[in-house]
Amino acid sequence: MVKSALSTPTPARTAGVALRQRPGLGRRTADLAEKSWRPLALLLVCFGAWWLIAATETVESYLVPSPGATLDVILDKPGYLWQHSWVTTYETLIGFVLAVAVGIVSAVLMVASTTVEKTLYPILLFAQVVPKIAIAPLFVVWLGFGVTPKILIAVLIAFFPVVISMVTGLKAVDPEMLQLSATMGARPWQTFLKIRFPASLPHLFSGLKVAVTLAVTGAVVGEFVGADEGLGYVILQANGNLDTPMLFAGLLVMSLIGVVLFVLVEIAEKLLLPWHAGRRDPAATY
Repeated sequence: MVKSALSTPTPARTAGVALRQRPGLGRRTADLAEKSWRPLALLLVCFGAWWLIAATETVESYLVPSPGATLDVILDKPGYLWQHSWVTTYETLIGFVLAVAVGIVSAVLMVASTTVEKTLYPILLFAQVVPKIAIAPLFVVWLGFGVTPKILIAVLIAFFPVVISMVTGLKAVDPEMLQLSATMGARPWQTFLKIRFPASLPHLFSGLKVAVTLAVTGAVVGEFVGADEGLGYVILQANGNLDTPMLFAGLLVMSLIGVVLFVLVEIAEKLLLPWHAGRRDPAATY
């Protein structure tokens, strides 16, 4: 009787408590396959259509090369493509990091001060709607043909989604949480670090995933205007020489860089925000 009275119920037998165990390797592999097969199937369909167009000569080969010809170019000149891919990746990463830093600081200032928001927001909107390809030549004239103009274009293109998503996240905090924090005597910087900033991270990462792909586009646009290296330079050279296999190879490598960077940001989101509901609830994914 004493043993029965003193013994505590195990968690598995406690009423109203449901245990969540870490899924095994098999389950995680099955989940990954479930999430991946649809985009992979669509990708295979696209490549199949590309191969069919080239095989049936529906379009001349000098306009649309076959997948095999494009792959041969990639395998024949790996060093050439790697060298130019690294230049574009470097410009993209530097531009993305600068856009994130400036975007977060600008968002914090805009949320902290209504005056700053009313002053800065129209300027940001104006900078966003101006076509970057139109102002890229100015940057080349001002800054030369180095990497600086390309990085600056990447910053301008990637900056807007970062600042908008961060502002949205900082403003989306539950007012009751802010009132509770003020009631408990928290200082403004403590409220920001403990409540506002963590709550804004899901919105921020949504903007980061958009921004990192746009940064690739910005770097390549800068290379289009004036460069002697980078994937934009490769594509322009191939286009001028009517070397469509190399042109397609450059486009594929550029797309691959964007996909890899997007996946890296998503992995960082998964590692840094395991508490986010969108990461816990499978129903949020489907």
